[in-house]
Amino acid sequence: MSQSESHLSRNLRNRHIQLIALGGTIGVGLFLGSAQAIHRAGPALVLSYLVGGIAIFFIMRALGELLTYRPVAGSFAIYADEFCGPFAGFVTGWSYWFMWVVTAMAELTAIGIYVRFWIPGMPQWLPPLVALVVLYGTNLLAVRVFGELEFWFALIKIVTIVALIVVGLAVIFFHIGDFGPQASFANLWSHGGFLPFGMLGVLLTLQIVMFAYSGVELIGVTAGEAENPAVVLPRATNGIIFRILLFYIGALVVIMALVPWNQLSPDTSPFVFVFEKLRIPAAASIINIVVITAATSSCNSGLFSTGRMLYSLACRGQGPRAFASVSRRNVPAAGIHVSAAVMLIGVFLNYVVPKHVFIWVTSVSLVGTLWTWGIIMVAHLGYRRAVREGRVAAASFRMPGAPVVNWLVVAFLLFVTAMLWLRPDTRVALYVAPVWFGLLAVGYYGAKPQPARAA
Repeated sequence: MSQSESHLSRNLRNRHIQLIALGGTIGVGLFLGSAQAIHRAGPALVLSYLVGGIAIFFIMRALGELLTYRPVAGSFAIYADEFCGPFAGFVTGWSYWFMWVVTAMAELTAIGIYVRFWIPGMPQWLPPLVALVVLYGTNLLAVRVFGELEFWFALIKIVTIVALIVVGLAVIFFHIGDFGPQASFANLWSHGGFLPFGMLGVLLTLQIVMFAYSGVELIGVTAGEAENPAVVLPRATNGIIFRILLFYIGALVVIMALVPWNQLSPDTSPFVFVFEKLRIPAAASIINIVVITAATSSCNSGLFSTGRMLYSLACRGQGPRAFASVSRRNVPAAGIHVSAAVMLIGVFLNYVVPKHVFIWVTSVSLVGTLWTWGIIMVAHLGYRRAVREGRVAAASFRMPGAPVVNWLVVAFLLFVTAMLWLRPDTRVALYVAPVWFGLLAVGYYGAKPQPARAA
């Protein structure tokens, strides 16, 4: 570990790490995005989540092995630098920063939209501005404050999903309440079949599904501030996958068993619909609070991760030196300042193009996520090669199936990227991506960054 990295405090405990990774993944993609996804694939949407979940499982196992080998802040970029070359590390670090800045813009937009549920006359740009200022302030405090905030944010989302699954199963098995007479697992195949739109419907929802999974890799950014990382990180990596599959697939199966998929509105959160039919008081307001919490949590994670990534880039000579310092609270404040300032663009877009900003920024951010996941798999191949050649030590936590699985996952991620072309509103991401990577190439070769400092 470099001297600079030692300035970050290892104050994130196991419960923080577990809930940060889980909370970063469970967000508006499940609570809201699942409505349109159900209408594109029907019950077969669970296949999309299963296939995507399998890919995520191997990505996280590869990341877990790399984290066990070297638990540092800015992990993806450092592994890319070490095992794929300095340019790959440069592109990965800045792309991950860009991805989270854009994701935070999307989440800020969601906050603006859903606050208007209660106050229709509220300008859409005002709630995002207030949320950004508050989260910016809390991220400048000690990292333990961030961990506690994320712990409770994530807990709210988890309790909501568990409540839906438990109550839904009670209705299905005991036929109680308004859903009672029609609630049955047979609803999963009785209305046009399990695959009402064929496998094409499953493929067309992969973009939505993979965006919903984005954030699971956030555990890699926490590595530099985790207590006892050799124990905590493998445990969190293993646990997170099965919990996500349970929450995502379990919630969707219960929802579509309670009510036939073709009776759900593509414009209404299925969680709101089900909670209202279960006669839960103020159901729409409850889910609205949960969605705002989910968006706030993701934006909070965005500020945390972007500050750490700029810090890591600067420590390796691939970013301005000002980002390589930490505050008296051991927080990379300079990176947080700049990231928050760029996120203000999201507030401006909510003022200028409020109807289009969400789909634009989510599509663009997905490209950065897919790149990060792909580079994790390629860097893992380089790490295994270095182990075989005796250049680095073998980690005790290993990903199964390498190297075949690595290339299968990379191929899958490329396929999901290509699928963005099929819809005009997601195609914008494929226009932005070449421009972004071109700018990075100019920046890298123009600045001629120095090699990474020895650990």
